[in-house]
Amino acid sequence: MRITWLGHSSFRIEIGGRILLIDPWLDGNPMLAEEHHAAATEGATHILVTHAHFDHINGLLPLAKRLGVPVVGQYDLMSWWAETEAIETLGFNKGGTVDLGGVKVTMVHATHSTSITTADGPQVTGSECGYMIAGEGRVIYVSGDTDVMADMKVFNDLHHPDIGILCAGGHFTMDTARAAYAAKTFFDFKVVIPCHYRTFPILEQSAAPLAEALPGVRVIEPEVMAAIEL
Repeated sequence: MRITWLGHSSFRIEIGGRILLIDPWLDGNPMLAEEHHAAATEGATHILVTHAHFDHINGLLPLAKRLGVPVVGQYDLMSWWAETEAIETLGFNKGGTVDLGGVKVTMVHATHSTSITTADGPQVTGSECGYMIAGEGRVIYVSGDTDVMADMKVFNDLHHPDIGILCAGGHFTMDTARAAYAAKTFFDFKVVIPCHYRTFPILEQSAAPLAEALPGVRVIEPEVMAAIEL
């Protein structure tokens, strides 16, 4: 398994013979130089979307059309894109599981907000979510943008994720202290990878407090385009 941070909340996950792009923010992502876009997205088999804020989807639709791969996400948003953008989508909803050719993805709840900019102004389409991604005998919890939720205990009881990709920047999502609380209260992670931080000055710039609060857990501060082998 290989996990590569593309900056902010964008990831490339190579698992079970599939290459998943999570919230690939290409256009305007200050952490991912344009010269890296091709390598970041090469060979992708699916695109997963947690919600429709610009810092998760800018550049996603042209990318999906260029790659010719399905976009996977919440049913309402996927149905709208399939109709208006003529792209292949796979829509499902919270509690549902889809099989992406041996890699199983379950949509789980997140607590945040979501909207998309249209010619008619901001529109709310669907709702925010996270994912449990199971393959190669491992389970990755991708939190999406969220705060701490008691639901996380249910997620752990049902899915037993050993890898957590957790938002930790604060202001718009839980910060490192709240992410650490979630990890040690509700989960039994072996590995934690923070995201949605460092992108802008308003966000936390270091995951050191997260690592200090989780002794015995391998907290990896990712570097953009540096693959993490697990």
